[in-house]
Amino acid sequence: MRIVLVLLFSLILNANLLQEAIDNAKDGDILNLASGIYEGNIVINKAISIIGDGGDVTIKGDGKGSVVKILSSFVTLKNLNITNSGNRHDLLDSAILIKEVKQIEINNIKITNCLFGIDMQIVHNSIIKNNYIESFDTELGLRGDGLRIWYSNDNIITNNELYKTRDMVVWYSHGNLIENNKGSFGRYSLHFMHAGKNIIKNNYYEKNSVGIFFMFSRDSIVENNTIKSSLGTTGMGIGLKEVDHFTIKNNILAYNAIGIYIDRSPYEPDSVNDFMGNKILYNTEAIRFHSINIDNNFTKNTFLGNIEDILADTPKSDIYKNTFSENYWDNYKGFDMDKDNYGDTSHKKYEYMDKIWAYNENIKYFYGSPIISLLEFLLKLAPFTEPTFLFEDLKPKMYHEEILNG
Repeated sequence: MRIVLVLLFSLILNANLLQEAIDNAKDGDILNLASGIYEGNIVINKAISIIGDGGDVTIKGDGKGSVVKILSSFVTLKNLNITNSGNRHDLLDSAILIKEVKQIEINNIKITNCLFGIDMQIVHNSIIKNNYIESFDTELGLRGDGLRIWYSNDNIITNNELYKTRDMVVWYSHGNLIENNKGSFGRYSLHFMHAGKNIIKNNYYEKNSVGIFFMFSRDSIVENNTIKSSLGTTGMGIGLKEVDHFTIKNNILAYNAIGIYIDRSPYEPDSVNDFMGNKILYNTEAIRFHSINIDNNFTKNTFLGNIEDILADTPKSDIYKNTFSENYWDNYKGFDMDKDNYGDTSHKKYEYMDKIWAYNENIKYFYGSPIISLLEFLLKLAPFTEPTFLFEDLKPKMYHEEILNG
């Protein structure tokens, strides 16, 4: 292993000494970059490391294509600024393009003014950590994805911050650990499709359109994430569409339009999804069921401050075929005479005709108005139609942790 010093200062902008140093390097070499601006649009096709010296080390593209392309395994990039990619979505112009390799480390990279951030195509057993990623300063739909993980397995994605990018996507990718990341002012904080056996934990997502959305995926664990203030009338914390064998536990979902959105999940016969210990707080709708959903287990969750706890937007959606047990409901009206912290009677939820707004977006305009509130009161007092039974929690919890500790 050789250590090669590349001394290039900001006055030298025309000579691509960095690419020349890469071309002359051997496998295992380390290129230490002194502070300065280095010409981008470089291609790394051998097992080397490029490490900034701790100062202001910038690799700047020419505004076309990707700034750095990694086409070899066992490459490390560390302590760098990368900026000024191209703007073509069809070419996935990125700060860092990594393609068909393994054991890559991208560590402490600051990415700005790049369409896509890090694009991983068929990349395995790699580490992406401690990076800051920001897209172009443009409309949300015109930005690129901060992190794009495509057909890439067994990677560690940790301690990254995505700010004003479009999405972070994990498609056709399995066995990845996504931990301690932050995302704000994007569209999808995390979007999974055809992905399995991923672990998503301890992430913090705020003021995005959607927190985490899973499609056609299975066998994953989602725990200890905080998702707040998903923007817009359809902003949601966690969404599930046709997913199986998921464990969703100990997450905080607060101030969203929809806390959890469930669409045909689980999808496969004999599959179960478990929701345990989540705090679903101050959302417009805590859980919205779309289409028929059965075999979800909701245990020891906290429902507090939501305008609606459970809502079905599809008639005959069979919500009662899901299991609810030991959840705290702030609108439970029972008693705890034996002082065991559980209600003496079950918590039953019915849907009355006042919820017709759930099926008709035009009527939703009047949601929360005095006339709808009056209609709800009259229907509960003397219903003139048979209400629809939604669900029953056989063992509702009387107090949640804050009350017990307060």
